[in-house]
Amino acid sequence: MCEETPLESCNHSPYRFSSLIFMVLLLCCYMSSNLNIHNFFCSLQPPSCDEAKETNEDCAIVLELSESDPYFDKKKMLLQNKGFNPKKRVSLKSSSSPSWISATLKVMLQIARIIHLDEVELYFCQDDACSPVEFYSPRNEVEALNSILSLLDISNSSGKCLQMNVLQELREAIVSMIRDVRDNNCVKTTILENQSVDKEECLLQWGERNGMRTRLQIAYVEGAGRGSIAREDLNVGDTALEIPVSIVISEELVYTSDMFHILEKIGGISLETMLLLWSMKERHNCTSKFKIYFDALPKNFNTGLSFGLDAIMALEGTLLFEEIVQAKQHLCDQYGELFPSLCDDHPDIFPRELYTWEQFLWACELWYSNSMNVMFPDGKLRTCLIPIAGFLNHSLHPHILQYGKVDTTANSLKFRLSRPCSAGEQCFLSYGHFSSSHLISFYGFLPQGDNPYDIIPVVQTLMPQRMIL
Repeated sequence: MCEETPLESCNHSPYRFSSLIFMVLLLCCYMSSNLNIHNFFCSLQPPSCDEAKETNEDCAIVLELSESDPYFDKKKMLLQNKGFNPKKRVSLKSSSSPSWISATLKVMLQIARIIHLDEVELYFCQDDACSPVEFYSPRNEVEALNSILSLLDISNSSGKCLQMNVLQELREAIVSMIRDVRDNNCVKTTILENQSVDKEECLLQWGERNGMRTRLQIAYVEGAGRGSIAREDLNVGDTALEIPVSIVISEELVYTSDMFHILEKIGGISLETMLLLWSMKERHNCTSKFKIYFDALPKNFNTGLSFGLDAIMALEGTLLFEEIVQAKQHLCDQYGELFPSLCDDHPDIFPRELYTWEQFLWACELWYSNSMNVMFPDGKLRTCLIPIAGFLNHSLHPHILQYGKVDTTANSLKFRLSRPCSAGEQCFLSYGHFSSSHLISFYGFLPQGDNPYDIIPVVQTLMPQRMIL
């Protein structure tokens, strides 16, 4: 939760939330259409055999705007206005000069920047369609550079391209550019040594016993609560954290629970809500596999959903007020639909003392602030809790951009760096393209700096026409 202004004693580390848990997010995630799985992975497609004919004389890298991009038409038009095609083949020479490296990278980067524009960046850049594509945002720059780097690594690893020296020179130039972005957006990390992290250390040890690998340590950071700190210098492409699927909390746990046969008979209930109810009970299970994880969670998340009446009324007239009121009303309605009937009908499965409104709200805040979407090998996108990964805090300039897909070889989630992170520096990822009001409501913090995803409601008042006599 770092690079943010904390609200009261927010010591949790919220995670990117799936909009599937409650329909209320449809009201609050005005940017949700931009947060599909397409944004997790590289939009630049590696060259196929037909696209990149690698011969002794010629090796090529193909940059292509995917037709599955939700903003394909707008980006295609912007590329064409800049003099580029949606599919660009960049041929590599057998030898290169510094000027050729610079010119080639400039072309590739301009195309990659457009391909990786998000909705907000695309909206504002269309008015300036004829100017050179120099820079949009630190996020866009790092993602564009990493996508080119990925293509170079694919060509390099194939062993078919004979211009290995050129690939290496391009790679070194790109890594240098990524470092420059990092140096311009580095955030000072001040660790609070007087704060105990015993529970967090126990969780790390539990994770390691279950196959987790990490190059991060957990510490309390000034102005941020708990955060993940690099134990050593980490470079672009390094894996900062690897979580085996075996310790991921997902819907499979509900299927094998004693409550599933009851919940599946409730019309309209989602798997995410089932998981929420499961976690309310599992939190108090002394023999649970995840006991150490639940013990390490905060007793209070301090999101906007926990605001008292006085605090909410003080926000009247603001967008934040509307978001919180709508969200809390939705949660109250949902709780009323489930309880006390579940406790009355199945007291052995749903003990009344574990399913109070306070417990329900705590579980809602847990899943809103700590869950993430994970793409599993079967192609299904599931909402999950990822123990230990929740300590990775949000930043507008994150180190980790691409995550959320299970590595089929290792059967794990890998959090690789898109820009360097020095030893002792806090390692960040992005929870998504959210407004500050949304981050307060569902995560409990404000991001530092100017948030490009903030919105200001504009009410247009029509002046009455003068009556013509």
